Amino acid sequence: MLPFPPYSNRIVPKGVILIKAVKILERVIITVPIMLGVAIIVFVFMRLTPGDPVDLMMGQAGNVTEREIQVLREEFDLDKPIPVQLVNFLAGLLKGDLGNSFSQRKPVRNLIIDTLPATIELALAAMLFAILTAIPIGVISAVKQYSALDRLSMAGAFLGISMPAFWLGIVLIIVFSVKLQILPPFGRIAYGLGLKHITGLYVVDSLLTGNWPALKSSLQQLILPTVTLGATMAAIVARVTRSSMLEVLRADYVMLARAKGLAEWAVVVKHALRNALIPTVTVVGIETGVLLGGNMIVETIFGWPGIGRLTVEAIFARDFPLIQGVVMFYAFTFVIANLIVDILYTFINPKISL
Repeated sequence: MLPFPPYSNRIVPKGVILIKAVKILERVIITVPIMLGVAIIVFVFMRLTPGDPVDLMMGQAGNVTEREIQVLREEFDLDKPIPVQLVNFLAGLLKGDLGNSFSQRKPVRNLIIDTLPATIELALAAMLFAILTAIPIGVISAVKQYSALDRLSMAGAFLGISMPAFWLGIVLIIVFSVKLQILPPFGRIAYGLGLKHITGLYVVDSLLTGNWPALKSSLQQLILPTVTLGATMAAIVARVTRSSMLEVLRADYVMLARAKGLAEWAVVVKHALRNALIPTVTVVGIETGVLLGGNMIVETIFGWPGIGRLTVEAIFARDFPLIQGVVMFYAFTFVIANLIVDILYTFINPKISL
């Protein structure tokens, strides 16, 4: 008799769990040389790009002397040869010191920590929006293949993939903020609501403190950037879910489940969907890194005070330490996202090993 389903309700031996833990530790250790390589590449490329941060700052200051320029170069450690600068940067990195921002004169680590909650809140909201809309659409489209609903949803998915984020964001602002005036166009929360910061996530802090006006305002501010950032992810996840569901629904064990007289919803949700989620988990993991690392345009359009907007400001100011720190954070995010995806694989399908 055919297995039903192929890898459900299996008891994992303790030895297998130990092997998985060792392999996870190995993967974590591998991230160290990866991050070191990223740090060196970013440092070198930043020094090779046109534009001098001192010249930009002195140009804004007006008439300055050569001595003032030299003092500023010494302060920023730019008067030394590039190899010496690289050694000093790596030495500070080993101590957990990412340096000080040229433009804001603050530690880079503090700037990233201060803006990280805003980026996390937006990324989580966009990911939640994408998953809650895309997976049901993908499943329904697969079950109702070639129906009007299937064609309409896949057309919407094509549209979501094709629309650039900057265009979609501007359109949403024009429609819902300018024309209808029902949603705010920028910012995280309305001024003067007196929200007490606990986690840095305004929605969570509003719930924890019982500040309902702040909760309403933060949710309203979150809608437009969430839809803009999550639209592409939702479209991709919907298409991948539909494709994998179509393949799984034709599998022998699904046919066997139907032959046993199980309800259609049980066949689809309990048996087909779990096995179809493997490609979806891959896409969600990759797109999670994109949400955290590719949100610069969205945060700039909506005036969202996160890492993305901080990065744009740093690029225009040629703020080398800040750009290096942010890029390393983005690289670390992608590495961790891929590691989490690989770990989830082993739980969804025990046949897959790290």
